[in-house]
Amino acid sequence: MALIIVNEGESIESALRRFKRKVQQEDIIKEIKKHSFYLKPGEKRRLKEALARKRLRRRLKREMGE
Repeated sequence: MALIIVNEGESIESALRRFKRKVQQEDIIKEIKKHSFYLKPGEKRRLKEALARKRLRRRLKREMGE
């Protein structure tokens, strides 16, 4: 859970910026999106395999470019 303490004399804008940065670092938004809908086990597996193929293609493309 992201928690920040607003320092004395700190503007709301800078506190909000710190809060947003902390939420992003802790992957809270990613976790919420992941649990916002149900994926069947087979769909989850296919998605995971597709992401692995995408990473592999990206890695190979980067190596071929060098």
